[in-house]
Amino acid sequence: MENLALIESFADFKDEKLIDRVTLMVILEDVFRSTLRRKFGDDENFDIIINPDKGDLEIWRNRVVVKDNEVEDPNQEIELTEARKIEPDFEVGEDVSEEVKLIDLGRRTIQYLRQSLVAKIFEHDSNNIFKQYKDREGDLYTAEVHHIRSREIILLDDEGNELILPKDRQIPSDFFRKGDNVRGVIESVELRGNKPRIIFSRTAPGFLEKLFEQEIPEVFDGLITIKKAVRIPGEKAKVAVDSYDDRIDPVGACVGMKGSRIHSIVRELGNENIDVINYTNNLQLFITRALSPAKINSLKINEENKTVEVTLNPEEVSKAIGKGGSNIRLAGKLTGYEIDVYREGMEEDVELREFSDEIDSWVIDEFKKVGLDTAKSVLELEAEDLIKRTDLEEETVKDVIRILKEEFEE
Repeated sequence: MENLALIESFADFKDEKLIDRVTLMVILEDVFRSTLRRKFGDDENFDIIINPDKGDLEIWRNRVVVKDNEVEDPNQEIELTEARKIEPDFEVGEDVSEEVKLIDLGRRTIQYLRQSLVAKIFEHDSNNIFKQYKDREGDLYTAEVHHIRSREIILLDDEGNELILPKDRQIPSDFFRKGDNVRGVIESVELRGNKPRIIFSRTAPGFLEKLFEQEIPEVFDGLITIKKAVRIPGEKAKVAVDSYDDRIDPVGACVGMKGSRIHSIVRELGNENIDVINYTNNLQLFITRALSPAKINSLKINEENKTVEVTLNPEEVSKAIGKGGSNIRLAGKLTGYEIDVYREGMEEDVELREFSDEIDSWVIDEFKKVGLDTAKSVLELEAEDLIKRTDLEEETVKDVIRILKEEFEE
């Protein structure tokens, strides 16, 4: 009965961690064998009998009977006198099986047993959580704000599991209070020691794709396919969609009448401006659509270098570039090509790279990132606007403007 009482005490963990009884018994046997090895040096001569239905456990130690005072290994051998206390007709050379009561192992051993059991159950629990959420990577998920820190938000799901929403996975306009429900995708799951770390994200392109699946039935049913989605979280996104059914207008179906279908997605993403475009295998047409709302006059594609030179009217340049260069950056990500913008009828213009002896190459690169490749494309904008778009220091921008102006004054 001592064994049974102890097992019932240990089994309290089963209810706390929702571990089935059979699994608990397997863990128990592993823990007991580890304890026996620790106390006796070996567990091979022990039989552990577990009854999952009753929650009972018996431990039997098997030893060989030897003559008195000839025991060399107390764990493997027993003196004849001691053996006959168990059964009076034992003889030298026979095997003796003796039940080991847990209570006889001592307080320290029982304490070690309990600590080992806690550790094993925690490890089992952590591995289960890891496997469970590893299979959910990329899935849309909802969790509740539990604790807000400066660099991350701790969320809890319905099962009480902890998810982490780092600051850089939050949309810039996100603001949450304790108890708020938050939607996002499970971005990654990893084991740190024995503890699973579940990373939650609202900035991943996959979050946008999952919202499309949830809000637009044709996407959910597979009638419309999302070929690619790219984002500047909270600011702008571009989504290329396609349909294998010619009767379905994929863009119209995604946007809805007067934007009714996409409105809830835009609101969830902090009013992120979403451009939905028709995908096509015609690269020239795809790049043209990707640069929408700008109207392109012509483009020249370099397949080898993955670059494209786009020519458009001067009044269309700002549309192609977009606020802070967002439109041209996303178009580049969507198509996989680096896009350079050129103004129609600006033959007298000079490319920025021609000034590399006066302007540092990294500064030129910063301008190119936002579609400003030529001297006049830079000079057409005010210094304040250039600072906002490029994130360059005011002094650097003013130096560039001075150098470029001198070129044309000459």
